[in-house]
Amino acid sequence: MKLRYFFFIIFFLSLAAGKAQPTNARLAADNKETKHDSIRFSLLTCAAGEEIYSLFGHTAIRYENYTQGIDWVFNYGVFDFDTPNFVLRFALGETDYQLGINDYQSFAAQYFQTGRDVWQQELNLCPEEKEKLAALLKENYKPQNRVYRYNFFYDNCATRPRDLIEKAIEGSIQYATDMHTTDTGIAFRDILRTYSKDHPWSRLGMDLCMGAKADLPISRRTMMFVPFYLREYFGQAQIKDNKGVLRPLILEETKILDTHNTPHDNNSLAPTPQQLAWVLLILVNTVTVYGCMRRKSLWGIDLILFLAAGVAGCILTFLALFSQHPAVSPNYLLFVFHPLHLLCLPCMLKKVRKGRLSRYMMANLVVLTFFILLWAVIPQRFDFTVLPLALCLLVRSVSNLTIYKTTR
Repeated sequence: MKLRYFFFIIFFLSLAAGKAQPTNARLAADNKETKHDSIRFSLLTCAAGEEIYSLFGHTAIRYENYTQGIDWVFNYGVFDFDTPNFVLRFALGETDYQLGINDYQSFAAQYFQTGRDVWQQELNLCPEEKEKLAALLKENYKPQNRVYRYNFFYDNCATRPRDLIEKAIEGSIQYATDMHTTDTGIAFRDILRTYSKDHPWSRLGMDLCMGAKADLPISRRTMMFVPFYLREYFGQAQIKDNKGVLRPLILEETKILDTHNTPHDNNSLAPTPQQLAWVLLILVNTVTVYGCMRRKSLWGIDLILFLAAGVAGCILTFLALFSQHPAVSPNYLLFVFHPLHLLCLPCMLKKVRKGRLSRYMMANLVVLTFFILLWAVIPQRFDFTVLPLALCLLVRSVSNLTIYKTTR
């Protein structure tokens, strides 16, 4: 009898053990799912700043792990002004940026202090995609991988997060529109002018350095070098997994940092470069007329104007020939500002001072006349500040011819 009870007990224990096994398996699966649910990846888009390198905003990836108490921001926009020959390397297109990691509180404090709002787009990733993205970021942050050659248009703080997120997707990202066609009607120059419109001196500097290629239409994917375009196209995109199932790329978008900052009006009272250029033209015309009436060359004006134009031409020539920056060559502004102004300056001034005809002035007169007449058909758009500056040089060339003829 006791033996019978013993077998009954063994039988019920076996049943209990058999039922417990799937329960434990489910518990392990639930724990794994909970682990991934405690991880969140988001794309951060930061508002523009006042410095020239921050005019186009900024992009970063936020990684939150609630179980481990982690809240990190992966930032591909770290650079060091103290790097030897930083300015020269930047002009040559040889600037190195790197991936940095900040805790979110420090990141937010920095942007709050500079009055820059931040938007967060939570990525709708499955557990496998979260794991893959975390691994990619970890790999990128290794000392041998974190530094990269920065390219403003094609490889920057916005394109790197985009490419990494696309790589982590189990399937593909389906954007709301064709991202590769160039029928957008938008060129690099349009974007540069749009985001620097409240900073006229920075806008002029960038506009002068950009050549004819900056006026070619670009694709929407290329436009994503600007953080705000990346944010817009990500907000409309969907993920198509390997089974063909679609889901939104972005779960939710929120403004997580609102500084209530009012953009600074840089156009309030300060004169713009174009206004100053027209004032300069008026002064040059006035002084030139006076000099022609008195039959005086006033060669000091030529020294200042052609010296400045020659220095500007050396900078543009250097960029066109040696810089790795895209879209800086060819630059048709070299018909107005070029190094020959410097090379021929001594000989030209010698003839101008003696009231003799300068062949260089005659050549400059012809070139600038054709440049202004063909302004509308040259395959490059110019800032209107260039027009009064070119006219200043043209007027001085005309004055040399006028004085030469009146003194014969």
